[in-house]
Amino acid sequence: MLIDVLDLIRLKQRSMPNTPKEIANTMQTNLIKGNQIADNPWQLIEKTAEFAVDTISDSDYVLLPLTVWLSGIEQVKNKNNIGVWLDSDESAEPLAEHCQSLSLIAINFPVFSDGRGYSYARSLRDYYGYEGELRAIGDVLRDQLFFYQRCGFNSYLLREDQDATKAIDGLNDFSAVYQVGSDSNVPVFRRRSN
Repeated sequence: MLIDVLDLIRLKQRSMPNTPKEIANTMQTNLIKGNQIADNPWQLIEKTAEFAVDTISDSDYVLLPLTVWLSGIEQVKNKNNIGVWLDSDESAEPLAEHCQSLSLIAINFPVFSDGRGYSYARSLRDYYGYEGELRAIGDVLRDQLFFYQRCGFNSYLLREDQDATKAIDGLNDFSAVYQVGSDSNVPVFRRRSN
């Protein structure tokens, strides 16, 4: 029996964790942080969930959608157990003044080909001076880890079908870089002696 190519694509898309609810189901596995596999205590709150920030206890580790975080900013800022996540259609600009008060900012990549999150990460690191944990979530693949790292990510929640023990090598795929990045690697053109 032949399977239509479009059916295969639809099947693949259904199996990818690209909605906040699906991401929440994978939050306990496949986390790479600090160049090693790590446990993940953070619970992602769905964008559409009705959620009261005053229900968060000090022992909860919660990633709030940007809109929820902004609406309760006075209650949640400067709490180490409350982070924020941006969807691919949400700019990092609203966090400019407040990002230093966050211990974790996550950026969702709904599909691997959506590159807006790279720009948000660069803005957070290079323009807003964010120094905390910056996590890629969603359709995060091994082949992209090096490039996420170059843009300032230091934590990666891999897609459920990815093997973190194999994927971690992706952080060191290249030994030389040609572009300026948010990481500390010096590009080749700046290494040349005059």
